[in-house]
Amino acid sequence: MSAKNIPVTDELEQYVRRVSLREPDILAKLREETAPLPNASMQSMPEQCQFMAQLVHLIGAKRTIEVGVFTGYSALWTASALPEDGKIVACDVSEEWTSIARRYWKQAGVEHKIELRLGPAIQTLDLLLREGGRGSFDFAYIDADKENYAKYYERIFELLRPRGLILVDNVLWSGRVIDDSAQDKDTRALRAFNLSVSQDDRVWLTLLPFGDGLTMLSKK
Repeated sequence: MSAKNIPVTDELEQYVRRVSLREPDILAKLREETAPLPNASMQSMPEQCQFMAQLVHLIGAKRTIEVGVFTGYSALWTASALPEDGKIVACDVSEEWTSIARRYWKQAGVEHKIELRLGPAIQTLDLLLREGGRGSFDFAYIDADKENYAKYYERIFELLRPRGLILVDNVLWSGRVIDDSAQDKDTRALRAFNLSVSQDDRVWLTLLPFGDGLTMLSKK
């Protein structure tokens, strides 16, 4: 065990991918189709999604939430890890990007596990609470507009069962969170979010320097 993270060079990242990534062909095709798109950087990295799917499997999740779908890559990983009667409530605002997602979900045979709700995610989460969803979800993944991370988190916390997991992406924001000259609204929102959850004694917390930073929270 080391006292600090080793630098991950491009070569080492490729090695990790070569010896550990088990990406099904349908997921590789979706990732390749997404790569040329203008917002391709919004897609989660495959190792991170594989880790997420393993967590879903380990905790025996059946009901999950995803805030931020894009072309559906992470949702497809999660759906593949869920049992046949599992369900993802997938929240996004883009009909254009999620039309790609729907096509791949259907090809993969998991579309019955994914309930896509188009519209502002805060409204969707509020509706889930009104529908009696409090404490009924096992897992959630937040990877959407950074300004609303805190609002998504509080609503998802209420929807999550005890010992349920929340993963939050992009919490290191390419290092801008420690750059005092970076004062854009997204960076400021992420700094505030990171500080807030670090002081939240309702959860167990780990921030992983994985990809663009991944925070894992477990509800006590």
